[in-house]
Amino acid sequence: MIRYLSVFLILISLTLSAQNDNYRSEEVKIGSLIEGTLMIPEVDDPSLVIMIAGSGPTDRNGNQAMQKNNSLRFLAEALYKENIATFRYDKRIIKIMKMGQIDETKIDFAHFVEDAREVLAHFRNDERFGKVVILGHSQGSLVGMIAAQDGADAYISIAGAGQAIDDVIVAQLAQQAPGLEENARQSFNDLRMNGVAQNYSPGLSSIFRPSIQPFILSWMKFEPQQELAKLNIPVLVINGDKDLQVLVSEAEMLAAAKSDAKLVIIENMNHIFKEIKGNDLENQKSYNEYNRPVMPELIEEITSFLSSE
Repeated sequence: MIRYLSVFLILISLTLSAQNDNYRSEEVKIGSLIEGTLMIPEVDDPSLVIMIAGSGPTDRNGNQAMQKNNSLRFLAEALYKENIATFRYDKRIIKIMKMGQIDETKIDFAHFVEDAREVLAHFRNDERFGKVVILGHSQGSLVGMIAAQDGADAYISIAGAGQAIDDVIVAQLAQQAPGLEENARQSFNDLRMNGVAQNYSPGLSSIFRPSIQPFILSWMKFEPQQELAKLNIPVLVINGDKDLQVLVSEAEMLAAAKSDAKLVIIENMNHIFKEIKGNDLENQKSYNEYNRPVMPELIEEITSFLSSE
């Protein structure tokens, strides 16, 4: 019934992808839960882009168990060819799942921010890099803009929401399942005011099941526009006009929170950076097409932004 809300949910599966050996890279562990791939082109003082993935058990390549599209891997490889270093990492939930210790009730949005801050602190004083930049995708956009307040040199949002997550979901429901919109709004209000939602429709159980409510509540506490306005660094906000999950209007709202932010809308780009010239069916299929490249325009915009700062 609700086609695209899965991006906001915690799924119980994962996929790890093999790395390409044609790039100079090294495996890096940070703390007890973060493992990732650092790619360093053979130039002096390259900028380093720290990539923060979207929702669910997303690995460093942008993949999940039933979705292998290599969005973050291909983005990192393309930036490498532009002499830009990258670090992309598996979300902590992947390590926890591998240890067999997953408990949905213990997942907290603040933990993702803590991880991103720890990664930034690890690389901030690394003399190999000229600038350290945070790039957040989807849910990672909010994570990244909060972490970037700890000393990043620039910030990039791709497909990031401009509203709190409850408002985003209600707006989606208004378009995709209008019969559930009012009940969802009331349930989110109950969750925000009372810490629990009980009178939700069965059609909304994937969002409001009891075990996931603490996580949703922890996510709802953060307002993207307020967090972005706190940044005193260059900001680039990117969205695709074929994004089925985060509308262009969300990017416009986000960029409006910071008067000097650069807003770029890429024609025919979907949520996972792929070119879509056909209908929604082609768009959905691209989520499991492991060899479809990311759009060159995305690389051009990021490269231009970094070279101008």
